[in-house]
Amino acid sequence: MLASVTGAPEAEIAFAGGADVIDLKDPGRGALGAVAPAVAHETVAAIAGRRPVSAVLGDLPMRPETVLAAAEAMAATGVDYLKLGIFAGGDVPACLKALAPLAAQRRLVAVLFADGPPDLSLLPEIAAAGFAGAMLDTQEKAGKRLLDWMDLPALRRFVTECRDRGLMAGLAGALEAPDVPRLLVLAPDLLGFRGALTGPGGRGAALDPERLREIRELIPPEGGPAGAGRMDYRLLAAGLYAPDPNGDPSLTDRVFVRDLVLPVVIGAYARERHAPQPVRFEVEAHVARIRRPTQDMRDVFSYDVITDGIRMLIAAGHVALVETLAERVAAMVLEHPRVTRVIVRLEKLQTGSGIVGVLIERTRDAGGTAPLPAGRA
Repeated sequence: MLASVTGAPEAEIAFAGGADVIDLKDPGRGALGAVAPAVAHETVAAIAGRRPVSAVLGDLPMRPETVLAAAEAMAATGVDYLKLGIFAGGDVPACLKALAPLAAQRRLVAVLFADGPPDLSLLPEIAAAGFAGAMLDTQEKAGKRLLDWMDLPALRRFVTECRDRGLMAGLAGALEAPDVPRLLVLAPDLLGFRGALTGPGGRGAALDPERLREIRELIPPEGGPAGAGRMDYRLLAAGLYAPDPNGDPSLTDRVFVRDLVLPVVIGAYARERHAPQPVRFEVEAHVARIRRPTQDMRDVFSYDVITDGIRMLIAAGHVALVETLAERVAAMVLEHPRVTRVIVRLEKLQTGSGIVGVLIERTRDAGGTAPLPAGRA
């Protein structure tokens, strides 16, 4: 969990709230507005090594001499990470090359903008320059969020490409509490927040300890549940939201998705291997009830996780049989530890022989594990 702060006082609040990375930013000066070096130095002294401190370099033009001067000035404050925004125009490759010597001494992170749109072809050059990581963020903070600009399959590709090049992968961009369980399935290294942590005044308001706590409790701590860092995108992250140990497993609520129609490359015939056809998905998950009243995202199994998982399964490519896809959807949903039973209906809507499909029902076995299909997407 990365929490953006304006200086030492907010850094102490973020630390007390459990943030893993303290990120210095001036929200009144743009998407990556930089704080003064004196503020950064004061914050580093206040945190005193208890957490890594990062700092953005500002909304800078992509000129080598400009970004290098800003990076060297901020590096002198003692921050652990320097975040460089990759803005349109200018000479980005020359900027990356100019920062390579500094990257050998300090951890640099390149920030690409989902509403730019981002040029992911730069990732090899970012890695070659010695950067420690790359993040996706948004330039515009009012209205649209990261997930409004890029869907889960696209974000998964970004995380995968970063990992393939030895880069940490971070996601940010007006993220809210309901986005957290959706993005955790991708297992990024960092999720970044500012607006979700402040009061009604938006990004410029002070940090709210209760909002910090809500986000913190949605994100497993580093080194938490076994296997959390190796989540399969096809499967929901087991162990992140544990069942109520005092709950009655026989009492369940039903979370459902109905009439979700998506284009899918599916079918055993040769003609069905290339062109997508509409498939209707209906999923009903039986979810173990918690004892306390449901209040926020910490208490629920989000239906977004079902729809996101279906979209990522589809993005994996051609599936020969509706039965295979139905099994994969069922296994994905059952990976959530609170789900005890799932019913999946898939219907091909344009076969020329009416609507055809399959309805399956699967339950968690007595050992608490979900059955997995032999095939893989």
